[in-house]
Amino acid sequence: MRHNKKFNHLGRKANHRASMLSNMACSLIMHKRIHTTLAKAKALRIYVEPLLTRAKEDTQANRRLVFSELKQKAVVTELFQNVSEKIANRPGGYTRILRTGFRQGDAAEMCLIELVDYNENMLKETKKAAKKSTRRAGKKAAKAEEAAAVGAQAAE
Repeated sequence: MRHNKKFNHLGRKANHRASMLSNMACSLIMHKRIHTTLAKAKALRIYVEPLLTRAKEDTQANRRLVFSELKQKAVVTELFQNVSEKIANRPGGYTRILRTGFRQGDAAEMCLIELVDYNENMLKETKKAAKKSTRRAGKKAAKAEEAAAVGAQAAE
């Protein structure tokens, strides 16, 4: 029985899974987006988001904890210098998973996992969408004003 075993083992032994997730996290931090299967992306999101949260506060203890997981000095430097500045005001949800279809060989569901604050196209769309706002009550109010105007003209 698998009671209280919440994470996906991904068909690998613990050491293989840990090194794979570490390497994928390093690639995600360096390249800002990677293509992978959906199962690996979901496992990676659970693995990398606590590391990104640690990077928001640049202390020696946090750097050592992140380095113990990632094991690449250049990646830790990139994370604490550049990525942490972009995610400083975000309370969580640093990654986005976009499904891209199915792999031809084995029909595995593929996706793109990316850091949210580095996708310039989606950031522009959200800013435009935020400016445009509609009021549903505005239609009734506009009709009421038109009716009042028509009534005022009829009274004259």
